[in-house]
Amino acid sequence: MSFISKIRNNSWILVVMIALGLGGFILMDMSIGQQSVFGGSQTTMGSVNGTKLDLNQFNREEELLYGGSAGDPYTNRNALWNSWVDQQVVSQEAEKMGLGVSKTELLDLQWGTNPSPIITTRFMNPSTGQLDRNRLNEFKNAIETGQLTDPSVRGYWKYQEKEIIADRLQSKMSGMVSKGLYTPNWMAEMIHQEQNEFVNFTYVKVPFDEIDNTEVSVSDADYRAYLSENQQQYDQDEEQRSIEFVIFNVVPTDADSAYWMKQLDTLYVEMDTTTNDSTFLVQNQGAYNPAYLKKDQVTGIAGDTVFNMPVGSVYGPYLEGGQYQMVKVIDKMVVPDSVRSRHILRPATNQTEFIQANALIDSIKQVIEAGDNTFEALAQQFGTDGTATSGGDLGYAEPGKMVKEFNDAIFFQGEEGELMKVFTQFGIHLVEVTGKKYLNNEEGVQLGYLSQSIVPTDETQREVRKNAMTFLSNNRSIDAMRQAAAADNNIDLSDSPIKVSKNDFNIGDLGTGQSSRDMIRWAFDANVGEVSPDLYDYRDPVGYFDNKYVVAALQSTQKAGLPGVNDVRNEIELQVINKKKGELIAEKIKSMDMQSIAAEYASQIDTASNVAFSATFIPNLGSEPKVVSKAFGLEQGQVSDVIVGNTGVYKLQVTNKTAAPPPTNLPQLRKTIAASKRASISSTLLQSIKDKAKIVDNRSRFF
Repeated sequence: MSFISKIRNNSWILVVMIALGLGGFILMDMSIGQQSVFGGSQTTMGSVNGTKLDLNQFNREEELLYGGSAGDPYTNRNALWNSWVDQQVVSQEAEKMGLGVSKTELLDLQWGTNPSPIITTRFMNPSTGQLDRNRLNEFKNAIETGQLTDPSVRGYWKYQEKEIIADRLQSKMSGMVSKGLYTPNWMAEMIHQEQNEFVNFTYVKVPFDEIDNTEVSVSDADYRAYLSENQQQYDQDEEQRSIEFVIFNVVPTDADSAYWMKQLDTLYVEMDTTTNDSTFLVQNQGAYNPAYLKKDQVTGIAGDTVFNMPVGSVYGPYLEGGQYQMVKVIDKMVVPDSVRSRHILRPATNQTEFIQANALIDSIKQVIEAGDNTFEALAQQFGTDGTATSGGDLGYAEPGKMVKEFNDAIFFQGEEGELMKVFTQFGIHLVEVTGKKYLNNEEGVQLGYLSQSIVPTDETQREVRKNAMTFLSNNRSIDAMRQAAAADNNIDLSDSPIKVSKNDFNIGDLGTGQSSRDMIRWAFDANVGEVSPDLYDYRDPVGYFDNKYVVAALQSTQKAGLPGVNDVRNEIELQVINKKKGELIAEKIKSMDMQSIAAEYASQIDTASNVAFSATFIPNLGSEPKVVSKAFGLEQGQVSDVIVGNTGVYKLQVTNKTAAPPPTNLPQLRKTIAASKRASISSTLLQSIKDKAKIVDNRSRFF
């Protein structure tokens, strides 16, 4: 009763408890639905004008498009995100305009006589550069008959349809905008005049470096004025942060070099005595080349030696190109100077096509070997390249004229009349050698190599990492980090900070990868001057060892919009100083004539001839739009006042002006100008639509 009495006397407690109770139900319900009052859906990666992209959907499409890919995952994700944004802005804008792609049109864009550029690109015959209609029809038949059962291929094709629709809608919108372009007479006449009116002038230039940097002083007001004058160049759409870092490079020691030499040397006896060279080399990460190389094709230290060695002998270890090597002469033979062959090609770019092509080639091979049909007839029936009409005949070819797999098969593996199955980047070939010519009777050697790169051992990596961790522990501010790095020649201090946005995944020379992405995510949670709590490890992409350890510090933050002076001081310092120098030089020479200026500054009076108003670059002068503009504003014989340009201060005199003749065909000129503008519509329209869209990007919350 006493508790109830307290509630009655303090009714506000009841209100708070009810509110908390309701809040608990609400929060519990929202958590069940993966919602948060602080950030929207916990699985919403972003949105375009309110249309959301769910993380699960994004992950499914990433797996579909890039699953098993060896490419950089952050590059792949960025491409996928950009593709989704493009598709959304295009489809939303198209809907407002009443544009669409019907089912019939979509089918025509995939299988019709004039398919989508996406189809023509992905189904291009690499030999002809044209659409491979046979391969496309095979896909069509597989889809229509239900034979395309691979879920990943079906999913990819569904995604491709979305790409085709977006591309078609964008093409329609570009067409509508393009048709709406109009060039009035006055504009055509003005452009004609800018391109065909010419001026000659003499000029004298005083470079900015005639004044030492110590002779000028710049203030924050000068920096702000420069930023204001160049606002478009420095205005940022999103927040950026600048990261400084020190790098502890991991390099091999003399002890490492001796260790790897010994490791390779232990394999010498086995390499010398093995009778199964290809298996031995594969098991020991060696290189086995089935080709027989002529003398001019074998380079390096062992080049001449191997031709004097008996078959089966080993040379090495020897040091070359930063690694230890051993080479074995596996075989020798006289190499034909040219080989004639014929083939039947079945293209294959994915697993489904590979299975189908392989089965068909096996069947054709059996038919020919059984004598039930001829190579020529089957090549005409099943060949897919330009040789089909001639029975697959490729004529005589010299070494190296075919792709390597095909070249090795016909020159070094196949005997005349033997049928071989060869796999290349173009697909699966059934190949027959039909002739060999021996003119020079030059011998070739078949070689096998074992190599060992001189890389840091695990012990060396641990020692450098230990030093980096000690540095990290002892220097917990950016100033301390800078001082310690400057005092140690073994530490690589970044020359200038790297600016990054929250979704970036690349940091200057450090490149892409998980460590770079982790560093950027940390930077957007850190305070200015703070040093990262963790060490960032970077691995060598070839040797797969840690090649550097990085300590990062946040130098500055720059909010979206025009940056503050401190954010870009180092970046614009030279331009601001040059502007001040220009003002000083202009004041000194404003009352001097050109000859006096040239004498005073050991310069010379130069000439610029046939300069058009539209010229963006002038020989010996460079890009100086202020100079060109001033020249066209003067009459013949007039001398300009001083002009502060991009690389110095100028004074000029116009020596001749040639007026532009009237356009001979104004309607045609208008068409030409309009056509030039229309050509840029497709590349600029999409970005313009994106600039107007409300795009929310939450990717940094997830990866």
